Amino acid sequence: MSEPLVLGIESSCDETGVGLVRGHTLLANEVASSVDLHVRFGGVVPEVASRAHLSALIPTFERAAAKADVDLADVDAIAVTAGPGLMGALVVGIAAAKAMSAYLGKPLYGVNHLVGHVAVDLLDHGPLPQPALALLVSGGHTSLLHVEDVATKITEIGSTIDDAAGEAYDKVARLLGLAYPGGPVIDRAAAEGDPSAIRFPRGLTARHDLEKHRFDFSFSGLKTAVARWVEQRRLDGRDVPVADVAASFQEAVADVLTAKTIDAAQHHGVDSILIGGGVAANSRLRTLLEERAAAAGFEVRRPRPALCTDNGAMIAAVGAEVVRAGVAPSGLGFSAHSGLPVSTIVV
Repeated sequence: MSEPLVLGIESSCDETGVGLVRGHTLLANEVASSVDLHVRFGGVVPEVASRAHLSALIPTFERAAAKADVDLADVDAIAVTAGPGLMGALVVGIAAAKAMSAYLGKPLYGVNHLVGHVAVDLLDHGPLPQPALALLVSGGHTSLLHVEDVATKITEIGSTIDDAAGEAYDKVARLLGLAYPGGPVIDRAAAEGDPSAIRFPRGLTARHDLEKHRFDFSFSGLKTAVARWVEQRRLDGRDVPVADVAASFQEAVADVLTAKTIDAAQHHGVDSILIGGGVAANSRLRTLLEERAAAAGFEVRRPRPALCTDNGAMIAAVGAEVVRAGVAPSGLGFSAHSGLPVSTIVV
């Protein structure tokens, strides 16, 4: 069987992504971001994101088709994000995918956004050793996944019980008067600071927490601790050392994420760890995970930075895997699912 040619559409949040993949070969990955429209609000506004997808989807699709230089009549399948994500944003991508599927007469797969962050690594590094452990860290999600088969069996073994890591970055950036989105700006500020200057709390790492939340995450308390520290500093009439606060906050996040990931990998007996999602591009998280994984004897895989953020290529990559595995298409009757569990790879 020849490698399937799959068109992928992603519209779960503020990026409109269209990708074309043949097997594990990336042919095109075009993304239109609406992040600039959300900056003045300090976060993603669902209605603004949905309207941006409506405007950007066809031009992004046209750029991807031109870049791949393929006849869309030759596409074997279409994959689209069915969830999780913002409901209105998901609906835009799904409606477009259904129209294309009906017009081209091609099978349609509604797939899981989170699985896309796992599958996209195949485009850089080939087949993923299975089972493997995946750490997904983004603005909306922080999860630990036990990956037995990318196309058929993924189990969430840990997740955030409140703020996702990326969300905490945005909130702390706002506290410090830094720009949105917070991840990149805090990473840059932290490079000039001392990560040991302030000992911020590590959520869900106390012994009583580990009994129930061994592989779960919590960043709400950390965000509050930063806010209180900054507020007290200002009440005392002293300047806030932004670089030191950023570095100390980032160290707390990276410490918890990497420690729990290594613990989970050892507990589940895997050899490989995959890190994905937008925060996977964070310099301290990447360095600390690689150091701790090397000390414990684990391989770490991470897609190139352009494939860590939301994009259509990752959805096409899931589509290629499920087509190869012989998974039945979704048909045209499925709906968007804002809280789709990661165990549901195809709806």
